[in-house]
Amino acid sequence: MNAAPLLVANGIEKKYGHVTALSGVDLTIQAGEVCALIGDNGAGKSTLVKILAGVESPDSGVIELQGRRVSISSPTVAQDLGISTVFQDLALAPDLSPVDNFYLGRELMHGVGIARALRFTDKKRMLQEATKEFADLGITLRSATVPVGSLSGGQRQSVAIARSAKWANKIIILDEPTAALGVVQTDRVFKLVRRVADRGLGVLLVTHNMSHVVEYADNVQVLRLGRRVARFAKGESSVEKLVAAMTSDEQERTVKE
Repeated sequence: MNAAPLLVANGIEKKYGHVTALSGVDLTIQAGEVCALIGDNGAGKSTLVKILAGVESPDSGVIELQGRRVSISSPTVAQDLGISTVFQDLALAPDLSPVDNFYLGRELMHGVGIARALRFTDKKRMLQEATKEFADLGITLRSATVPVGSLSGGQRQSVAIARSAKWANKIIILDEPTAALGVVQTDRVFKLVRRVADRGLGVLLVTHNMSHVVEYADNVQVLRLGRRVARFAKGESSVEKLVAAMTSDEQERTVKE
């Protein structure tokens, strides 16, 4: 891609006592692409995600959004900057409906009369707009009004991703979005991820599913023991190459960007 990167992280360092979690890690995400971040357990993926989500602060390094240097000092700041993260726990309220979860903390209020004065939520408009958003992303739910806890794992994951896509305007970070899903649900979630990126957002995808990385990722960045050791452009990776990069002792490999 020739466009300027949406997000650039350079030289990210993070230590916990005497343990080095990240050592000079670089990361680049383009708008409209799925960037897969892979690595074995202990590679530093979770630490990097937490830094970009504002949960942790780096010891050193620079993060830029659209060419502007930013400090992501908290999850609230990350959200204000247009970065949304879907962690494995999804952060959904199981007793609320998909619609109520979609607007959780951002409820639409009635705009006229006594309903406005009493700050009543506009349930009808929330249902209409959330239903449209689900449909636009190709999400099929058993019902948009039943408790989200009664939906399948894939449907719950889809609701969480759709909510992030609604409120983020730059980056969505997905931390192992298909870890507990079956084959069919996993495939549907990855297709949803692709549709989200096609809207122009940058998607950072953390996953252990190498076959789906090869199929859906536009580029792959490999971490090993706190360092980025390889980068692959779309069409230049295979499951065998990715596994080799995760486990080899070679220095960073570069491929066509």
